[in-house]
Amino acid sequence: MLKHIPNLLTISNLICGCVALYFTFHNQMVVAAYLIGLAAIFDFMDGAAARLLNVSGPMGKELDSLADMVSFGVVPGSVVFHLLASSSLNAYSFVALLIPALSAYRLAKFNVDQRQTTHFIGLPTPVNCLFFVSIPLILTFQKESGLAHLMGSPEIIILFTVLMSLAMISEITLFSLKFKSLKFVDNKLRFVFIGTSIVLLAVLQFSAIPMIVLLYVLASIIFKPKSS
Repeated sequence: MLKHIPNLLTISNLICGCVALYFTFHNQMVVAAYLIGLAAIFDFMDGAAARLLNVSGPMGKELDSLADMVSFGVVPGSVVFHLLASSSLNAYSFVALLIPALSAYRLAKFNVDQRQTTHFIGLPTPVNCLFFVSIPLILTFQKESGLAHLMGSPEIIILFTVLMSLAMISEITLFSLKFKSLKFVDNKLRFVFIGTSIVLLAVLQFSAIPMIVLLYVLASIIFKPKSS
């Protein structure tokens, strides 16, 4: 029974993504964003559970990618599509298809790329997704902020859609948040990043999410992870 726990967590991720997609088509983006946050928790837990129970295998890896494609590929694409469709640049709504298209390529590449055992090459799909689903949260709960005015601009949404999608299939090396031990000396970058992220979330709330994503990319570029 224990060996099925990681797969059940992965399927929970998938179900959250499917329900979130439903809500995007009913223009309830905040509900969809919360569901994606829950999907991200399940996505983190399934890998941790597989390692803890020592039941990692090829099926779990493939199932994880299929779930991620829905939750972190199709759903953010739908969010961006609807944001653009209701804007002054609605003619460019289909630019949003870059997100699921390049998410699929990113996930397929990850499954066959032997270099990505201790770090990532290209922006992970969950990170990309969190960036985009944070936009409706910012526009709803922090609409008077300067970041809301910036992120609500259809031109900015299109620009980030293109840039972030290309980042997913790029050769940028990014550090992983997976801990092999809790020793500070082995995880300095992870601890500092997580601590900084918690502070940003406490102070800026939803506005912190896109900043954390950009900080993640910047920190990875500056402190380039070493291959093992």
